[in-house]
Amino acid sequence: MNMKESNRKKNKFWLSLLLLLTALLAVTFAGCQRRNLEFEPFIVSTNEKNTALHTPTLQTSQISQPTSTPYQEPRLTMTPAPRSATPTPVIPLTLPTLRVNEDLYTIQSGDSLAGIALRNQVSVRQIIEANNIENPDLISPDQVITIPPASANELATSFRIIPDSEIIYGPSVKDFDIESIVWQFNGKLNWYEEELSDGTILSGAEIVQRVANEQSVNPRLLLALIEHQSGCLRSRNEDCDLEKYPLGLINSNQKGLYKQLSWAANELLRGSGWWEKALLAVWTLADGDVMRIDASINAGTAGLQHFFSLIQGKPDWKESVSETGFYQTYLELFGYPFAFSVDPLVPEDLAQPDLILPLADGDVWLLTSGPHWAWGTGSPWAALDFAPPGEDDDYGCYFSDAPVLAAADGVVVRSEGSAVVIDLDGDGYEQTGWTLNYFHISEASSIPAGTRVATGDVIGISSCEGGVTNGTHFHIARRYNGVWIEAGGEIPFNLGGWVAESYGTVYDGSLTREGVTVEAYNGRSEINSIGNP
Repeated sequence: MNMKESNRKKNKFWLSLLLLLTALLAVTFAGCQRRNLEFEPFIVSTNEKNTALHTPTLQTSQISQPTSTPYQEPRLTMTPAPRSATPTPVIPLTLPTLRVNEDLYTIQSGDSLAGIALRNQVSVRQIIEANNIENPDLISPDQVITIPPASANELATSFRIIPDSEIIYGPSVKDFDIESIVWQFNGKLNWYEEELSDGTILSGAEIVQRVANEQSVNPRLLLALIEHQSGCLRSRNEDCDLEKYPLGLINSNQKGLYKQLSWAANELLRGSGWWEKALLAVWTLADGDVMRIDASINAGTAGLQHFFSLIQGKPDWKESVSETGFYQTYLELFGYPFAFSVDPLVPEDLAQPDLILPLADGDVWLLTSGPHWAWGTGSPWAALDFAPPGEDDDYGCYFSDAPVLAAADGVVVRSEGSAVVIDLDGDGYEQTGWTLNYFHISEASSIPAGTRVATGDVIGISSCEGGVTNGTHFHIARRYNGVWIEAGGEIPFNLGGWVAESYGTVYDGSLTREGVTVEAYNGRSEINSIGNP
């Protein structure tokens, strides 16, 4: 063997060894967890082979669909979010101190066992059992009852299910196409329709979109809840329950997907809000059992723990909030939830942009409501109400053509159902940056979506339309990155120098400018009259 031949063989050996080591390293690192900051979660594809590989398996594919709705092939291929680094560490909250001893309480006029239980961080059932109360509806003033210790209850899990931002219809879902995702999974939700109380007929996807818009709750989370509670996102079984109680609340006044989903979204906001304000130390479950809240969870997890506490007893609740419960459903549908985290949604140094009082010069309006709920009773107190000029005897629903103005420059990103939403950063998304949300704007007068407005432009007139209202007015609220910003909170509503303040009771508050205070009042008075010069 000559020298050249020998060198060639040596080179070939080392090259083979190098390739082998490279392959082994690739396999090794493929098994490592690493943060994937950039991934494409929703990829449109026309490749049939690729669709077959990546479309989630439909568990009930053998069940035929109604003949009136032929099977539709999913049109979207979805890449689930990869598992990344562990959730961002959180500083445990200081929750209300739990009593370690029994207390005696004297019932006052107007008390209820539910109210007493809530104040004392126990359940109604625990009070009934501690006092051998035969009829909980028959309690009387001056009756002395025993309140059991709250600290004796079992400590709930510390497992974190979703990030805080996954509750909110914010930046991580600004491009989330609800209709396409529902079509991909192609379950009953894809061909479901429902008539709402106002006669509007909406598809399943449209209902999810409407609830997400109204409440500013993440549609991805809503879809995961529909699947976890009913299976109707993936199942094509026509008996799958969307018509009655798909989210698990058995209440004859809350039938149908829209009402059930609206209730669920509202309670998700309530639970996460209670957690952020450290108002509770226990969850009272549907069967009367009580679980102490672990202080190391986060607001997103608290929202789900509260939601499940309203509809489940202890064994089912413990399963739902564990790693094998709702978290597993979410993982199967969309991947690792913390890969979608946007932290923080609201920066510490956030400041409101300049806004005007959105009333025409010379018009005298009425501040009828101080800080109150942005939408449902679980949402933050982000809104103020103004009633238009009228005669002394104009109460309730009356007509006024006094214009409602744009409080800042922006783009109208939504104008429907008596709502007008102005995107102040102009990027066309109401899930990013500041938005102004007007409600009860007459649909006939509403400015069209897509219109670019300047400060002071007319967006419509106030009305009695939309939601539940007993008087002509408009409702205005702010959001940042989808988060409702409290009207009287750390970043108070400032409308042309009129700064909002909450008096601690819903609807009760004021606007103050240069030493002049206008008090909220549900009527006509000098104390609530407000306007621009």
